[in-house]
Amino acid sequence: MRELTPRQIVTELDRFIVGQNAAKRSVAIAVRNRWRRQHVDPAIQSEIAPKNILMIGPTGVGKTEIARRLATLTGAPFLKVEATKYTEVGYYGRDVESMVRELVENAIGLVRAKERAKIQEEAEKRTEERLIDLLAEITEEKNKETSTPTASCQDEKPEETSTSPENDFLTQFSTQLGKILPPGVMSGTLTFPAFPQQPPREKEPEESAEKKEKKEEILEEIRGLLRAGELENEKVTVFMEAKGNGMPMMMGIGGDLDNLQDMIEKIMPKRSQNREMSVREARTVIFEQESEKLINKEKVDTEAVELAENFGIIFIDEIDKVVAGEKTSGADVSRQGVQRDLLPIVEGTTVQTRYGYVKTDHILFIAAGAFHKSRPSDLMPELQGRFPIRVELQDLTQEDFVRILTEPKGALTTQYIELLKTEGIKLSFQKDAIEKLAAYAFEVNQTSQNIGARRLATIMERLLEELSFDAPDMNRGDEETVIDAAYVVQRLEVVAQDEDMSRFIL
Repeated sequence: MRELTPRQIVTELDRFIVGQNAAKRSVAIAVRNRWRRQHVDPAIQSEIAPKNILMIGPTGVGKTEIARRLATLTGAPFLKVEATKYTEVGYYGRDVESMVRELVENAIGLVRAKERAKIQEEAEKRTEERLIDLLAEITEEKNKETSTPTASCQDEKPEETSTSPENDFLTQFSTQLGKILPPGVMSGTLTFPAFPQQPPREKEPEESAEKKEKKEEILEEIRGLLRAGELENEKVTVFMEAKGNGMPMMMGIGGDLDNLQDMIEKIMPKRSQNREMSVREARTVIFEQESEKLINKEKVDTEAVELAENFGIIFIDEIDKVVAGEKTSGADVSRQGVQRDLLPIVEGTTVQTRYGYVKTDHILFIAAGAFHKSRPSDLMPELQGRFPIRVELQDLTQEDFVRILTEPKGALTTQYIELLKTEGIKLSFQKDAIEKLAAYAFEVNQTSQNIGARRLATIMERLLEELSFDAPDMNRGDEETVIDAAYVVQRLEVVAQDEDMSRFIL
């Protein structure tokens, strides 16, 4: 995890997000407190709980963007979820504990990436050696074909087929599984890929010193050509192992079946096949295989669980959508149930995952919602208490829209300039055009539904629709296409003034 100070975090967020300084400061302090906790006396570490944050503000003001950028900055395990996709236990949908499992999966990805960086050099060496061996085999086979006459068809023996012990085992496993599972779960007999029995290899005679020396010369020659990139299109055959598809029939039983899926994957043999591909493609496949061999899976799992427990951040968006209304039946019952299920997760509990047990006591939770039709006080009192820090994000002004169009690193104007540059169009925006675009966005937000900064994306697309359509057929050479206030008015004035039309177009 990167050791950024609160000031550094706010500065980095300012590069992408305009305004909302109060939210940025709160998030920055909360993240820094994770680092501080790791440096206090171990006797008090377990007593320091994260101060969860509730961000309140209309749509399009930067709530989600702050969380998204925060994940990139900190390098900590981060998960963004929508509160609306969860349902109370017993209802059809996902249970809230699955967010912790997904967080651990993200942590696994981070730890694996770190471990892969450590073993990359060794994995690349092994990949090169395997590619050289594969190419040497092809060269040897070609030499044999040119030196050995074709065998008579009468000498060929019919290929004998035999049933491998793996197939017998899988048939027995399918039968036993049918006895254990409830009636009706398994509608038919499981079918598994055939595992052909490998013929015994003949013992090769020992090579002479002269042959060994010649073989080494060939290998070195191949190595030189491979490093020079002259063999990238050569075809090689790579042995690949793939996990089975699991037990698709069992997925409808209900409940979390991660552990059962793991158990079945361990029992079932892996499917294997030989695939012919170019050296360029094989290099990626072999590198992945060698990396898997070098990475210690148990170490990765342990570190990932610890990382998720101590530095994990879960961003729960649309928290206001699980506020129950005055009705106490139908969907409102499930919404209230989601709050009850969220409570122990946020408060601190232990969740079972495929990588072990995960404690949520020190995971930082950031919740966000517009609260148009409800208030934060409508949440369960117990859940309110688990989000002690509340930050209100402000509506965007016309000046904010001007800054959004010009200041951020990936501003919309910059994006369109780069996109049209690929068509040979040199696009530029004058200052009065930016101000006019901001004015239209602010005006439409005030007269229709306020969707914040997202309105700019709609207006920009409308503004440049004709130019984007004709760009491939235009040949403007070095001539610059200038977007000024007059062009903006010409493209948007009619739509913006007609309130009914702007509701549907802008």
